[in-house]
Amino acid sequence: MASIVTANFDRSNVAPIRRERTEISVRPVEFAGGGTHGAYRARRRSRRRARNEPSSSIAKRAFDIAAASGALLFFAPVLIVIAVAIKLTSPGPVLFFQYRYGYRNRRFKIYKFRTMRADAGDVRGVTQTVQGDARVTPVGRILRKTSLDEIPQLINVIKGDMSLVGPRPHVPGMLAADLPYEHLVPYYFQRHTARPGITGLAQVSGCRGSTAEFGPAVSRIDYDLVYIERWSLRMDIMIIIRTIRKEFLSGSGF
Repeated sequence: MASIVTANFDRSNVAPIRRERTEISVRPVEFAGGGTHGAYRARRRSRRRARNEPSSSIAKRAFDIAAASGALLFFAPVLIVIAVAIKLTSPGPVLFFQYRYGYRNRRFKIYKFRTMRADAGDVRGVTQTVQGDARVTPVGRILRKTSLDEIPQLINVIKGDMSLVGPRPHVPGMLAADLPYEHLVPYYFQRHTARPGITGLAQVSGCRGSTAEFGPAVSRIDYDLVYIERWSLRMDIMIIIRTIRKEFLSGSGF
């Protein structure tokens, strides 16, 4: 049975999930059943539901591998230009590595183009980037504005650490409204029942950037859970199209 989570907060700063929505259904991570006939039927229903989860979909995984591989080939000349620009304008490595939460809370190493000075980057990711952040290099500002710094995550998708679309991966201990995210949002870890994504429903719905404010921080998790509940391959394609329009063509990152 799906658990019901009630969230009361101000959504005025972000795009609404649905007008006047006050609660969200979240599937449990695992079914804990007994040995009765009714429990057996419930387990079968649970398995059927699990096959429809984004993390269990063969079609989604096949789409991720095909699209990520094609995108890497398409962006290959751009990747070379970006790598040269980073090396010529800022001392340090081209790529930035950081451990993030992945599927079922497993940690993985995420790849991004380095956008900050090598001596000022925050490997733990606890100190979030703010508007006009002095740590960001001139080339890094362009990469963040256009989200081109995210392209190396296509390698994470091919490896199976990530999906093209899903909840954005957070660093362990990430703060939201000055609290650890899991303390602010009790159902926070439910978002890890799916592979994290390069983009997601939250990002194309206006929940991108700082999590310093309570309302947008909670709303971001709600969007992640709505995505997991309503996932379809068509939804993934629409989110990718919206991401290209919002980020690559008229970027809002900083």
